[in-house]
Amino acid sequence: MAVIPAVDKKDAALRAPASQPSRLPRPLRSLGLSPRSAAVLNWLIVAASVYVLITAVNVIGAGFSAAAGDRASELFSFAANPIVGLMIGVAATALTQSSSTTTSVTVGLVAGGLPLEIAVPIIMGANIGTTLTNTLVSLGMVRDKEQFRRGFAAATVHDFFNLLAVVIFLPLEMMFGLLQRTASALSGALSGAEAGVLNAVFGGIGTVVKGATSPLSNLIKSALGFLPGPWAGIAMIVVAIALILAVINLIGRQLKVLLVGRAQRVLHASVGRGPITGIGSGALVTVMVQSSSTSTALMVPLAGSGALGLRQIYPFTLGANIGTTITALVAAFAFDGAMGTIALTAALVHLFFNIFGTVVIYGLPFLRELPLKGATWLANLAAEKKIYAFAWVLGVFVALPLVLIFAL
Repeated sequence: MAVIPAVDKKDAALRAPASQPSRLPRPLRSLGLSPRSAAVLNWLIVAASVYVLITAVNVIGAGFSAAAGDRASELFSFAANPIVGLMIGVAATALTQSSSTTTSVTVGLVAGGLPLEIAVPIIMGANIGTTLTNTLVSLGMVRDKEQFRRGFAAATVHDFFNLLAVVIFLPLEMMFGLLQRTASALSGALSGAEAGVLNAVFGGIGTVVKGATSPLSNLIKSALGFLPGPWAGIAMIVVAIALILAVINLIGRQLKVLLVGRAQRVLHASVGRGPITGIGSGALVTVMVQSSSTSTALMVPLAGSGALGLRQIYPFTLGANIGTTITALVAAFAFDGAMGTIALTAALVHLFFNIFGTVVIYGLPFLRELPLKGATWLANLAAEKKIYAFAWVLGVFVALPLVLIFAL
């Protein structure tokens, strides 16, 4: 493995001691807490944010059920075309800069009645949309031709991999329901009576979480219950999405303060030691900081500097894909009973899509090379003419999704 040079000021800021009281959220910085107390308070903020996240997902399910009634399929009939659903996932994730937000909202909608057939392409699209962050980070290197070439290749290998995964698995899903059937089988096994101990554990967790989050959930529902007809449900969805956006960003910021130094140590110790280690470290780092954007911020500058090669970074990005699915799995615990099973199924679709994509594409040598070749080809073009980089960003993440959504 190449020796990693000294990090720049941006990386140094990321490695600042997690215990600094100044890294508390702005309203709390004047408390004068000791480093230990500040760290404890940061963890409490993370716990409270996860609580609000789960509550908000529950409110989305209730709101969608109240707004749609038995007409959920009709309301989303415009997304019945899998390509449109895919583009909705891309556009929503590019807009929010968070696949966790898109998948958490989708889990809530599924629990409220959104058909899984519509939800699966949206979840796949979220995987494509989240790669925009990688590319935007690499654009910061545009002034140095060679650095930009390496950084842009490292960023877009993620794009090409996720695009290839969709090209392979969306047709399989449309023809055979591969992901939906696999996820349904596992969620049923975890929640069915025959699951025994597993059912008791997962069912118990769901019941406890549902009971703990019910007071806040009921408060939000009651506060909006005065609105007539379906408007109360629509208001619940809007408020819940706003809460999810806020708390996911807060969780990411707080975990960056608390764990990014440890995440960097994991990254430095493991990347370049082999594909399995690279995938594992990518998943672990992303789970630790709850943000594939932060994982990218750690990796792309290292690629641009030449400290890590494209083949070393490639497995790490696949692990980041897998690690980011944890948020949807946590969100599924907002529900219990039959709704809990269907919500878990939607979350498992995201997990299996990334696991299957990694196994098939990275496991087969002739497919493994395609994202590398695509990223290298595009990076060479973009390094010579920067317009290609901007055309890629605007075309793949903005223009194409909007055109297909309105045209199909």
